[in-house]
Amino acid sequence: MPKARAADSAGTASTRTSRGACVCGAVALEIDVPAVWAWHDHSAASRHAQGCAYATYVGSWRSRFRILKGSEHISRFEDKSARTARSFCALCGTPLFYERARAPKMVNIPRALFTKRTGREPRYHLHLTEAADWTWQGEAVTPLKGYPGVMWRRPRKGRPGKTADAAGDPMFEDD
Repeated sequence: MPKARAADSAGTASTRTSRGACVCGAVALEIDVPAVWAWHDHSAASRHAQGCAYATYVGSWRSRFRILKGSEHISRFEDKSARTARSFCALCGTPLFYERARAPKMVNIPRALFTKRTGREPRYHLHLTEAADWTWQGEAVTPLKGYPGVMWRRPRKGRPGKTADAAGDPMFEDD
């Protein structure tokens, strides 16, 4: 697990950083910016670990990553078969960082932890072949009347005289 560090290798605090924190604020971290790269990960493992359609990460050199507070609240799950480790806040459950054995000098951090820019915008999509069939793919959406801020995709028009119900709808088919 990355160790808490307050200064860079020269012993001086970095002036170009981006800070992040878990939901409850018990764990805070920062990276020197710009991040190395940023991407959207559509893999089943990241989707499952993050609880979302896909996870967006920024990658940082381990030497440019610091835990500012709360290291005692960090729990870690090591997946021996995948040779990965995912760390999260033991108090609120927020995913904090992801490490891979094949890239020991890198730390991958969920982009959502940062309130400010990280110096990289996500331009890459990894594991698109594993994307969930329910993931929004950019279909046209429109505002839902009476619910400000809610957008929805209108159902497809059926044949005249045919009613839309759960029968025949792929959404209700067993996996």
